[in-house]
Amino acid sequence: MNDFINKAIDRLCLFLFLILISFPIFQILSRYIDFFSIPASQQIVQHMTLWIGFVGAIIAARSNKLLSVVREPVFRSSDSNSLPHFLVHAFSVAIVFILSISYLKMIQIGIQYPEYIAPYIPTWFAQSIIPIGLILIWYQMIITSSSDLRYRLLLVVISIVPAITLYYWQFPLANSFLLWTKVISALVLVAFGLPIFILLASLSVFFFLSEPTDWATNFDLISTISDSAYRIVVSPTLAAIPIFTLAGYILAESNISKRLINFFKASVGWIPGSTVLIVVLLCAFFTALTGGSGVTILALGAILYPILIHDGYSEKFSLGIITTAGSLGLLFPPSLPAIIYSVTAGINPLELFRQALIPAIFLMSIMFFYGLYKKPKTDIKQKFILKDAILTGKIAKWEIAVPLLIILSLFTGFATLVESAALLVLYVLMVEVVIFKDISFNDIPKIIINCSTLVGGVLIILGFAMGFTGYLVDAQIPLKILNFVQSTITSKIIFLLALNLLLLIVGCLMDVFSAIIVVVPLIAPLAIYFGIDPFHLAIIFIANLELGYITPPVGMNLYLSSYRFDKDMPTIYNATLPFFFIRLIGVLFITYIPLFFY
Repeated sequence: MNDFINKAIDRLCLFLFLILISFPIFQILSRYIDFFSIPASQQIVQHMTLWIGFVGAIIAARSNKLLSVVREPVFRSSDSNSLPHFLVHAFSVAIVFILSISYLKMIQIGIQYPEYIAPYIPTWFAQSIIPIGLILIWYQMIITSSSDLRYRLLLVVISIVPAITLYYWQFPLANSFLLWTKVISALVLVAFGLPIFILLASLSVFFFLSEPTDWATNFDLISTISDSAYRIVVSPTLAAIPIFTLAGYILAESNISKRLINFFKASVGWIPGSTVLIVVLLCAFFTALTGGSGVTILALGAILYPILIHDGYSEKFSLGIITTAGSLGLLFPPSLPAIIYSVTAGINPLELFRQALIPAIFLMSIMFFYGLYKKPKTDIKQKFILKDAILTGKIAKWEIAVPLLIILSLFTGFATLVESAALLVLYVLMVEVVIFKDISFNDIPKIIINCSTLVGGVLIILGFAMGFTGYLVDAQIPLKILNFVQSTITSKIIFLLALNLLLLIVGCLMDVFSAIIVVVPLIAPLAIYFGIDPFHLAIIFIANLELGYITPPVGMNLYLSSYRFDKDMPTIYNATLPFFFIRLIGVLFITYIPLFFY
């Protein structure tokens, strides 16, 4: 039974990605060569993003890869579980089960009063993946929690009891003591592996159920949380996330890094500190494509680390620069956090990329100059030979063209953001499968499944973070914060300093995607009040979250680097601290000297 479900989910995932990539290509063809057009193509692609989000989350759940702040997966089949693990399991399955059954009413209403996203495709059908996906996540959590059947049955019972309780007991958390007991319990469980999306969803549930109302039941209010997930995930530009991520995964599985290293070595190897320059350029390139997910460290670490050591750099420096450069590039197109920020803040992502170009180059430059300052006494230089540079350039020319393809298609108006992403996937498939043959057609399904694991883990966080944001807006939290700041802070400079401190803490404690969804609606009104340009705010925000990836104690890249290089956390902290302060200075420059960049 479980094997059948897993195979069905995998095949559905492959089918969804086929639609997501092919439909935008058809739209480009129909626009320029009078090719046939698919009715409601954009709406279908947007809703396929919703499906990929939940299907990917199912795959992440069965693979124990739902994003959390701990390294070891808490859902793992074993004969015994500790009390904290049991509490995480019980809490998670209860929340997911409640969310799944609450949205069934929305589907029922959709069936009674049908609307259509395309001919013969009712909206309720597209939305049905929400309860079905949540039920399958619930199922996978139970299956992966333990190998003991009695333990699994206990979790089933535990997940059903709260749902029955909420059916008969309206607004149980109107009692402040019960409310804050639940909230604190959820926050404590995060330290033991509670998935981030469960935390955000549970906080939404708790706070919505703390305020009694005459017009809705418990489940009516809970269903609005999943409905918020629906609204954010079907945003017109968000479909670019899974497509660009797939392109990044395909490149990461190929030998692109070796070809680019050979090209850069032959071209700029004669420059002092050229090895650091190569590391910074490659890491920024990969991070822009993979969204700072840590793929950069995992894909390039094994190649770049020996090169740095061979060229005379210390182990500490090598660990530090690879770990910190793994978060460079979030301001370059097609950065996923930048796209998500644009969707959340309602600004043009193409204009954001244009304005962020110089700040992004500046952050790369200070990393390079610090590396130049720390170069070893016996710096190994490679003699420039024009013939070698041309030869390696010819070999790597197809992959050197990747950023040019993205920039030209976006900024010339040839294609939309989603269409540019689809073109990029088509291009890298041709290069890596047909031209270089680094990847076979048989490898593609596995790459897509691995990609969907990350995409699902991210999109489900975005969706339920939006539910929590919905509560904050309903409770007028942004307005209250605005009033407080207006009464206590009068200087724009002081506000920007407070903003940097806040974002540094946020980047340390939250992943970049949920941070954007939760925090942006809170700070955007404050920035307007102090006269800060929306695009400048976006650059400050993303640059700070880049810094959050390497902020102790829970910066994501610190854990990934520890895992990749098999080093303990104190060693990683010690290696990255100098780079952290260098990057912090860069962020302060970006914050306080906007005229330097614009």
